[in-house]
Amino acid sequence: MRTKMKTLLLLPFFAFLMFTSCQDEVTEITQPDESEALAPASELTSLMLSTSSLDGSADNIIDKASCTAVKLPITVEVNGLEIRIDSREDFKVIEAIFNEFEDDEDNLDIVFPITIILSNHDEIVIENRDALEELIKDCRGENEDDDDIECIDFHYPISFSVFNTDFQIIDVVTIENDRQLYRFLKRVRNNEFIASLNFPITLEYADGTTVDVNNNQELARTIKEVKDACDEDDDNDYGDDDFTKERLDKYLVACPWVVYEFHRNDISLSDQYNEYALNFKEGGIVVMRARGGDVLTGSWSTRVTDRGALLKMTFENLADFTLEWIVYDIEDGKIKVYEVGGNKIILKRNCDVVIDYTKERIENYLQECLWRIARLSVNGADNEKDYIGTPLKFYENNVVKLRINGELVQGTYEIGVRNVGFILQITLDGRPDLKLEWLITFLEPGLIKLANANNKMILERHCPNADDDLTYVDAVLINGEWEVAKYDDGLVHVVDPTENFKMYTLNFLESGRIKVTDPNNGVTAGSWLAYRNNGLFLGMYFGNNAPFGELNHRWRIKEITLNRIELKDLNANGGIERILVLEKKA
Repeated sequence: MRTKMKTLLLLPFFAFLMFTSCQDEVTEITQPDESEALAPASELTSLMLSTSSLDGSADNIIDKASCTAVKLPITVEVNGLEIRIDSREDFKVIEAIFNEFEDDEDNLDIVFPITIILSNHDEIVIENRDALEELIKDCRGENEDDDDIECIDFHYPISFSVFNTDFQIIDVVTIENDRQLYRFLKRVRNNEFIASLNFPITLEYADGTTVDVNNNQELARTIKEVKDACDEDDDNDYGDDDFTKERLDKYLVACPWVVYEFHRNDISLSDQYNEYALNFKEGGIVVMRARGGDVLTGSWSTRVTDRGALLKMTFENLADFTLEWIVYDIEDGKIKVYEVGGNKIILKRNCDVVIDYTKERIENYLQECLWRIARLSVNGADNEKDYIGTPLKFYENNVVKLRINGELVQGTYEIGVRNVGFILQITLDGRPDLKLEWLITFLEPGLIKLANANNKMILERHCPNADDDLTYVDAVLINGEWEVAKYDDGLVHVVDPTENFKMYTLNFLESGRIKVTDPNNGVTAGSWLAYRNNGLFLGMYFGNNAPFGELNHRWRIKEITLNRIELKDLNANGGIERILVLEKKA
């Protein structure tokens, strides 16, 4: 169960931080509780198994079976035309050929052998059509009831604590996907070990909204409430173009949509229209916000025909969007439309994006929390390393402060309005790379993207007091003195690079300053900031002060206890490039 404590003295004895991939890493602090153990024959175990079962409906246009999936790539012949299918995106090619003529007979032949993935994620090689027909004969019916639950999904990674018979933790297992979860739960069902899920976890509904759950009871209730609440699209055509007009309209108006990809007349205009945002409103009004902040108002309508669901948009001053588009695919949080002649739009739902923001709203966002400079590129150079551990704080009366080595450097900022949109002007002494007139190109409550000519900056909101895990990390760091127990930069050395840090003492001060005392009683200053970004990170910056300049980085927190912190730095390929271990001095 999650333990929420505000002081270090009340922190739980057991604190485990779960980690997985670079993209989706999550850190959890949990305490074992025997009542949370999964029972092999429990309703919750069954519900989780059904939720993690393979959904094979996406490729029904190929195998006509919702309980199996064809492992890609494969080759098929569609109306005599041979096509290689490498990804789900290629399914629309099959459907486009099927829909080309209304009075022809559509045929699809699979080039065997192929590999079929079953609902339990096992794989079977199929040598011919007869073997495939025999395999899928029990699940061929369209839109029939099946065991898998498709209306809700787990947000991975999640983790389980594994116990011995005395209910002592012997392992922590991190789960990255449905396949791993299904196989783990089968072992639980077979009584191979005792396990409990480490909460909280996040679940995502079919409409893209999420919910956090904190215990087994909440999890079971949440899955049961929605397991039959969506269209599982278990029919034999591609995508969910069988939406009714009412469902499509409701789907469009639920949240704003951001342009992810745009093609007009076979020409890619994605660079021009990416991050344009549309808000479909009741009454047929659609409001569009351009990257520069300009807001356009148009009209929209939908209808369902033999061609499928159609979405018509009309903008007086924006001809590229003005068309009646065929809705050829609707996925969770994404909608794709096209029209013949090389016209295509991919929209992604973003319920946080702001369409019609004002100067006052931008100022309010800026003043809510701290902001860290996540990306900064000026004149082609990456400058964000200079701002690791140094967040910005925007105040009323146009005051901005940058925290460096625990000290606040004060400057000014201003939100302005130009013909191209809203701009953010920052002035800080000694920081010329910030002293630019930044155009606000994208804004949501936790993220601001800015640009100026070839210069780019991304600010991400940092609210440590609203995150219990960050509160815990901060409390651990500022309590006591630390030393570098291990430093591995991934290179071969004659002398272990850890030796360069022997005898140094680190103090993480609450002000954000790192005080480093060297063997000769000298003092080196640095900056630190613990933050969340798809996982927990510790940013440290010491400038060019040797040897600690080697540690200037945003380190991912792999493990943390009251007396030890293990950090890692992932390279571009996701492999561990550097490892840093800090231990509490006795």
